[in-house]
Amino acid sequence: MTKTDIAVVTGGASGIGAGCCAALARQGRFVVVLDRDLPRAEQIAREIGGQAVFGDVGDEAGLTAAAAWIEENIGPVVTLVNSAGVLQRPVSPADLSMEDWDRVVHIDQRGTYLASKIFAAAMMARRNGNIVNIASTTGSRSVPLHAYAPAKAAVISMTACLAAEWGPSNIRVNCVSPGYTRTPALQAAIDKGERDVSVILKNTAMGRMVETDEVGKVVAFLASSDASAVTGINLTIDCGWTAASTWGTYGGLRQPG
Repeated sequence: MTKTDIAVVTGGASGIGAGCCAALARQGRFVVVLDRDLPRAEQIAREIGGQAVFGDVGDEAGLTAAAAWIEENIGPVVTLVNSAGVLQRPVSPADLSMEDWDRVVHIDQRGTYLASKIFAAAMMARRNGNIVNIASTTGSRSVPLHAYAPAKAAVISMTACLAAEWGPSNIRVNCVSPGYTRTPALQAAIDKGERDVSVILKNTAMGRMVETDEVGKVVAFLASSDASAVTGINLTIDCGWTAASTWGTYGGLRQPG
């Protein structure tokens, strides 16, 4: 049966992607959870009343076929959320292999561009659609992530480029830059002692991390008609980490009382 108001979320089976799926479903969208982890995608789809589809943003032929299948069997895609991505350990360039560098750039940068290009083709034919990319605050700051941060900076740049390119076809393209978000991957690193959560919190204005659902709500807003005049922007969602992190050189944030 053909559905209406369809949203596709790449990397929708976990973390921020899953938060976006839930928020879009609450908005009344029919959500396609596109992910390499099909069993997990199916679980998320069951929870939100959507549809799981296998998809790998690193595979051009496979992703093209998946997009065509969705359009033919589910219906016209109105919203695309590019959340699929891989992480990188904070190591020096000497310890970052080019294999790892290529993997991060291939998925986080190229994959975002590829999915946008593939799904936008049908949107342009209908002159209707919007895309929301998941970038990162690391794309605008200096951090020891020499593949991940430049890839996310590229996502921010391509968002503006594609917004101008596809605006005449009535396609909006925006991105959000989450800060430290309590994803399963980050929580696992904290639990293993690989990340010191106290350092994160003391450098964040609101003294806490972002929750995946909070990112999802902002993405759902950008994908909605309430943001009909908004395109080409990068919206930071970081509980004030960008604003507060430089205060460390002045002794840190002043505490109330």
